[in-house]
Amino acid sequence: MTDMWSYRDTARTQIADVVGFDVVATDGSIGKVDEAAYDAGASYLVVDTGPWIFGKKRMLPAGVIDRIDYDGRQVFVNLTKDQVRDAPDYEAARYQDEAYRSDLGTYYGRLWP
Repeated sequence: MTDMWSYRDTARTQIADVVGFDVVATDGSIGKVDEAAYDAGASYLVVDTGPWIFGKKRMLPAGVIDRIDYDGRQVFVNLTKDQVRDAPDYEAARYQDEAYRSDLGTYYGRLWP
């Protein structure tokens, strides 16, 4: 079983930074990668949704990433646009806080395989 905060094998085929890559949900583009972390068991992306959700950012656990197209500079996630929109807002001051990660884990855990 894959951990929600770890990259799937299909998403981590090479070591390269994905900051600036487009993020694509199952039903369309949701923004660009603003930050990425690759720590074992604590990996995530911060997606800048731009004008789509009024400039909000979302923190996505690495486990929701289906695959990464390094040549096309795209990250594909196993979420719909609505699921990303309805996720808790990214809180930069709390991104390492255990309670915040627990809240995110609860939300994404309902959607995660």
